[in-house]
Amino acid sequence: MYVLDMAGHLIRRLHQQSTAIFAQRTLEAGFDLTPVQFAALDAIENHHACDQAFVAEMIGYDRATIGGVIDRMVKKGWVRRVVSTQDRRSRELTLTAKGKSVRTALLPIVQKLQQEILMPLHDADQAHLIDLVRQVVMSDQALKMNTPTEIA
Repeated sequence: MYVLDMAGHLIRRLHQQSTAIFAQRTLEAGFDLTPVQFAALDAIENHHACDQAFVAEMIGYDRATIGGVIDRMVKKGWVRRVVSTQDRRSRELTLTAKGKSVRTALLPIVQKLQQEILMPLHDADQAHLIDLVRQVVMSDQALKMNTPTEIA
């Protein structure tokens, strides 16, 4: 079997390309953040007052790693973390005005770079690829695999 016939290798390479495009486009726009930080901002905005465990589950990160991601976003002034009134052991996350502004400014950039990532494919093929990858990812989520993640 040739390496270019291996799903894992191709997925890793596509991830490298995707991350490079994300970094280039967001830096060109004047923002310093990782794709994981953007995913966390988006999850927090769409699920107001959620906790870190929920964000980790939403974006496919382990709880230990997401803590560092959230810490960095708190330090940047993008996220507010407060003790939950429902469960004092839990911390609720919300975006600050600055965090909302960053997400709003980045959203069209991130949407556009999605097309750039899959540019070699026709629109129908792009949609089909997304559907197939979503199936694989969602089946993996259902298995609740706890795998090591990259540092964000």
